[in-house]
Amino acid sequence: MLVHSRAARLTVWALFALIVVPLFLLPLGVIAVAAFSTSWSGVLPSGPTLDNVSGALGGPNLEALRVSLATAATASVLALVLGTWAALAADGLRRRGRALMDALFMTPVAVPTVVVGLALLVAFSRPPLLLNGTQTIVIAAHTVLVTSFAYQSVSAALTRLDPVYAQMAASLGARPLRVLLRVRLPLLLPSLSAAAGLCFALSMGELSATMMLYPPSWLPLPVRIFAATDRGALFAGAASALVLMAATLAVLLLLSRVRTRAAFR
Repeated sequence: MLVHSRAARLTVWALFALIVVPLFLLPLGVIAVAAFSTSWSGVLPSGPTLDNVSGALGGPNLEALRVSLATAATASVLALVLGTWAALAADGLRRRGRALMDALFMTPVAVPTVVVGLALLVAFSRPPLLLNGTQTIVIAAHTVLVTSFAYQSVSAALTRLDPVYAQMAASLGARPLRVLLRVRLPLLLPSLSAAAGLCFALSMGELSATMMLYPPSWLPLPVRIFAATDRGALFAGAASALVLMAATLAVLLLLSRVRTRAAFR
């Protein structure tokens, strides 16, 4: 929306501040303050300390962060491959076929994540695919949950992609695989990196399905944060949450640089 007058712009910024600050920035700021505190005697935490953060950066917490990073990275790559492949396939279908593909890939989003976790638990608890109690079922759950976002992101990018480039390459004798690898995918790279960032962030924070599936040897950081706050260790949980947010933000900034470079190629 274009706002031309100064008064209207100030009004828009004021409404933006009233909505964003209390709903988004203030809760995150409270978590950051609590991570460096020992007590909560007033409106905000108090008692400055570095013990919570130093504890969150070592021992089991660091291993849990490694598990979360490995799970999110693997699930994001798998989701990006599956979502891109499905979006490219759906792009060549007629309207009914495309609508069916959209419905199929939106199903995990339409149901609660705990239902997805329960479905995988029931489906893979017996041979021939016995995955219950392994890290594979956790990665599979995260992949199922985030693939729909990759599919939707790539599908939206394909609708905006000018088909002239692919047609020109084909008219010059390029085979379909070469057109895909040298023309279509490079043009989709900004959208692919954005989809990868979204999938990674969602996977890093996933808790409901993970709680139903994780084995003791594959404990992601969100589960440790939940366990810490559940037993009353609020400040330790806040420090772990701060570490989780910092790691996720670092990866997203890296992917943002990739997307920026791809956009100006």
